[in-house]
Amino acid sequence: MFFMSDSIIIIPTYKEKENIERIIRKVLSFDKPFHILIVDDNSPDGTADIVKRLITEFAGKIFLEERKGKLGLGTAYIHGFKWALKRNYEYIFEMDADFSHNPEDLIKLYNKCALEGADVSIGSRYINGVNVVNWPMGRVLLSYYASAYVRFITRMKIRDTTAGFKCYKRIVLESIDLDKIKFTGYAFQIEMKFTAWKLGFNIQEVSIIFTDRTEGQSKMSKHIFKEAVFGVLSLKIKSLFKEYKRKTV
Repeated sequence: MFFMSDSIIIIPTYKEKENIERIIRKVLSFDKPFHILIVDDNSPDGTADIVKRLITEFAGKIFLEERKGKLGLGTAYIHGFKWALKRNYEYIFEMDADFSHNPEDLIKLYNKCALEGADVSIGSRYINGVNVVNWPMGRVLLSYYASAYVRFITRMKIRDTTAGFKCYKRIVLESIDLDKIKFTGYAFQIEMKFTAWKLGFNIQEVSIIFTDRTEGQSKMSKHIFKEAVFGVLSLKIKSLFKEYKRKTV
């Protein structure tokens, strides 16, 4: 049986057995019907097996795409975007599996796009001060000033440029050449926002509280931050020689 929904939430996973069932059950508990696409990178801990069990319980609401190895966050989302665009979803979300993104905020992101005119809504940690829980101060400062650096280089007016909790209207992803999105870590999040902004889409931020994971292992690394810092420079330079054209309805 297939249950209709205009919204799909893409959740990339790698070793998320502690979190995946709880996050799925929480998302599917809302009055607003959501579908969930798990993109699993061959988790050795059995994450995909848990999802398969839940698929039998929530048939038509959960979908699983299994990849052969750990290929990176950016490519997982691109895989998910392409999957979603082949189906009739109007709103396509990014969300982490580890509850750092509060599922309750999905409704706010949805409303911002569906009712308030945004083309992209971003769950922002920095639009009202610094709303981060369980991060050491060094990491908070690094993330906060990384966003300030991205704003300075790109001239985007987005406060949380590396945010990974987002809702896209379908037209945005249809207008972006997904095969030309090259970055994989935090720079992927910047590149997607920058491209949508250059295409003239309306990007709005929604204040959220980000809570660092309490179960499982963090995927953060120095390489990911380096990619964000140096990647944004190349992104800006290349944009000076590129023409941006959005899809017309």
